[in-house]
Amino acid sequence: MAGTLSRRTFLALSALVGWGFKPSVEQAAAWFTPKLGVITDGLTEDFAKALDFISGHSMAYCEVRELWQKNVVNLSPAELRRARDLLAAHHLQVAEIGSPIFKYQLPEMPSAHPNENDVFKAVGLTDKDTESLLERVFTAARLLGTSKVRVFSYWRAEDPEKAYPYVRQRLAKAARLAGGNKITLLLENEHECNVGTGQELARLLRDINSPHLHGMWDPCNAVRLGEIPYPDGYRHVRGLFLHMHVKDIRRDPATGEFQYVAVGNGVIDYAGQLAALRDDHYDGTLSLEMAYTRPDGNKFESTLECLEGFRRILKAVNSKG
Repeated sequence: MAGTLSRRTFLALSALVGWGFKPSVEQAAAWFTPKLGVITDGLTEDFAKALDFISGHSMAYCEVRELWQKNVVNLSPAELRRARDLLAAHHLQVAEIGSPIFKYQLPEMPSAHPNENDVFKAVGLTDKDTESLLERVFTAARLLGTSKVRVFSYWRAEDPEKAYPYVRQRLAKAARLAGGNKITLLLENEHECNVGTGQELARLLRDINSPHLHGMWDPCNAVRLGEIPYPDGYRHVRGLFLHMHVKDIRRDPATGEFQYVAVGNGVIDYAGQLAALRDDHYDGTLSLEMAYTRPDGNKFESTLECLEGFRRILKAVNSKG
């Protein structure tokens, strides 16, 4: 085989060496080296500092959602160019744009419990804003060098099944607009939205059946709706998603409430999930999503804990072959 490595494989190999691995080029080529990144605002609103961390820990990707106290859809052209230049200086690629599109009320069937704290500086959006938001985010994606934009499925109605036809219609229309702009929409299974599990995500993607609409798999969100993400949820979404979020969760033994924990300390079978991605030749991207924060509140150290946990699991998966 050729004795050269891609930049992504080189970065992944460098990270593994830092964990005590000393593989040959042949071994490295056979290992699963996922395209890993971090959602930047999970680290800090200071975009440059977030990119410093990501590139400094041998990752080649990032996900852009909120920076400089603004949601990505509200950045000015000058701010987008500044972000583009910082990405280039750090030699990083944008895995996807984390937009707030469809993370608002479905007019025909609004939710009684919308979580306005989870829209990342994009408060007050309504369905009337959708087309202008899509236009803005398509522009942002092109400037930042990606063709992928994450979207949602409206705040979860009391009966998501009744909301389903409306959601399907809106997502199908958005996919057509995306296709005309050479953009791929990635629908996230979000537990607070109408598509929250792997089963729900697969159903909608197959019903719409558009090359411009794929999935964004979040195993942790599926847990919150009672789905076992691996193997059950993954069995539904296998081959349907191009990006994946990595975070972990468990129930607090004292309160019974869900709590986020460092990757590897929760209930998600990431060893099984990563092995399945490897065996299925998954070539999409993954992002650490920092829902977990250490007791001291240090987001950089919290992210490092999750990165270390992820790499320990990845080491075990690759060691087993």
